[in-house]
Amino acid sequence: MRNAPLHGVRFFFSTPPQPCPYISGQVERRLITELAGRNADVQHDALSRAGFRRSHGIAYAPSCPNCNACQALRVNVGKFQPSRTQRRIWKRNHDISVSEGPPVATAEQYNLFERYQYSRHSDGDMARMDYFDYRALVEDTPVRTWLAEFRDPDKRLVGTCLTDALGDGLSAVYSFFDPGMSRRSLGSTMILWLIRRSRELGLPHAYLGFWIAQSAKMSYKAAYRPSEIYVNGVWKQLEVTEPSERPNMVKQPLTTEPVQ
Repeated sequence: MRNAPLHGVRFFFSTPPQPCPYISGQVERRLITELAGRNADVQHDALSRAGFRRSHGIAYAPSCPNCNACQALRVNVGKFQPSRTQRRIWKRNHDISVSEGPPVATAEQYNLFERYQYSRHSDGDMARMDYFDYRALVEDTPVRTWLAEFRDPDKRLVGTCLTDALGDGLSAVYSFFDPGMSRRSLGSTMILWLIRRSRELGLPHAYLGFWIAQSAKMSYKAAYRPSEIYVNGVWKQLEVTEPSERPNMVKQPLTTEPVQ
């Protein structure tokens, strides 16, 4: 007798423990599940609201023994007020143009990706990715995804942001930028653009991935306020202890070409 199909059943798997790339002495383990089929976007939405992130065709969340430092973070787009520093960064990059298109990898992107990895994360696994690995990172997606390319006045590619569209926001899957242009603060510029683009699309949230207070590589996300973190099954406002700057709104947008 044939078994009846199990509609709506989702299987989760745990990865083997391995050294944490963010906190020395800690062990990392992830809970993963596949995103597939006609309902992949619906699955992705639900899992993102439950603190999961996407990579290729899977969704994952931390499931680390004896540690809960990694917490999904999303910015409240409607209430976001850039700090004085963020306003200066935005103004400094008023000449950067942004175009949005399908998730298609190019040699130009990979060259920038490679320079970024060697400069910022030379000891990480992604620094060993070849062009075909990068292409899989960009193009292997079962959900609605696009690439935002950031170009300087000479039309040179200076930043790229792989972005997922969710029902309640935009999610930055992975971004990288020209490491030789530190004065422009392109990483911050891309986050500010993502927040602004979410607002333009009428979406309430911008998902920035995992926030880790103990890691300098990940703690910067708390600078985009107000934001929420996913703790024990609930989104809670992230409380910051740093003195806040006098808020104001961004007044000078980057030039944006919408998704076709």
